[in-house]
Amino acid sequence: MDSEKTLLQQIRDKEQELAQEVDAARAEAEASVAAARAEAEDLLCTADKLGKTTAEQVYWKERGRTELEIGDLKKAAELDREITQVQGARNIPAAAERIVRYVTSE
Repeated sequence: MDSEKTLLQQIRDKEQELAQEVDAARAEAEASVAAARAEAEDLLCTADKLGKTTAEQVYWKERGRTELEIGDLKKAAELDREITQVQGARNIPAAAERIVRYVTSE
């Protein structure tokens, strides 16, 4: 039957066959691109969620560590205040005596 077709008809048949193959390849490529886009979007969403979760964990960990440091600094400041108060209390009698001697000597 192919021998009965003209050369032009055979070329047109071949063009149609190739056009169908191109259309099939295009459809397959578009499907692959769509799947890749969907996968990329899923990866971005997953990465975003993971990033937020990790950032929140780091935030709370550092906040807890900072609060511990603040507590330590407050304890150290209180200890320094108590030491200064005790040292100052020890110096009051000597200071009072000096003041009295200075005032009475003049």
